Amino acid sequence: MSRRKLVVGNWKMNGLRAQLAEVDAIDAFAAGHSAVEVGLCVPATLIALAAERAKASFIGAQDCHMKASGAHTGCLSADMLKEAGAGWVIVGHSERRADQHESCADVAGKAVAARQAGLNVILCVGEALKTREAGEALPFVLDQIEQSLPEGAAADWLSIAYEPIWAIGTGHIPTMDQIAEMHGAIRGKLAELIGADAAAAMRVLYGGSVSGDNAAEIFALEDVDGGLVGGASLTAAKFSPVIAAAH
Repeated sequence: MSRRKLVVGNWKMNGLRAQLAEVDAIDAFAAGHSAVEVGLCVPATLIALAAERAKASFIGAQDCHMKASGAHTGCLSADMLKEAGAGWVIVGHSERRADQHESCADVAGKAVAARQAGLNVILCVGEALKTREAGEALPFVLDQIEQSLPEGAAADWLSIAYEPIWAIGTGHIPTMDQIAEMHGAIRGKLAELIGADAAAAMRVLYGGSVSGDNAAEIFALEDVDGGLVGGASLTAAKFSPVIAAAH
């Protein structure tokens, strides 16, 4: 099954108004590479401003709360993000699982809330280095998939991002064989959980030190449908080669 490549930048806690010029430049580059779906998940403070400027790419958020409203100081609901201009949201990123102690149940709840608000979702999974070195990466990640997958998961609104925690921001990535093995196993697990046809349609992204230097080799793997990109997405100069590789 042909799946359109998806390349999404995660700006994390980076970006002020001055960086909106990079949104413009990335969007202009995306316009010339329409075979690829391109997005930027920017800080919440920039969502509305970026959404007004982005024409060929989408703007997303980096997290949402599982509740629609309530006494949750400092949190943002999916409806709030949607109203601000977000079309997508990341849930379950390893930094939130670790730093904010989010459970798989929390991640599934956030994905459901996002879907109810009309947002598309990128659900992140991935193992730590000690898990990889212990030979337990596959069962760990597949269990995360099973425990985090929201009810009603479907390819028209949900994508999975595999991000080995030890590769994020380090410049070190798994071998191509390891990436291929994990992505194939994820698709197999999805087939078990939601059916073969639905799994074949769902996009599975790779994340973790993706750059213009390695993107083409990674994206050429059979079950890799694009990337969730961190530091290399902060500027058009570094992100454009990644988009071009997917194109």
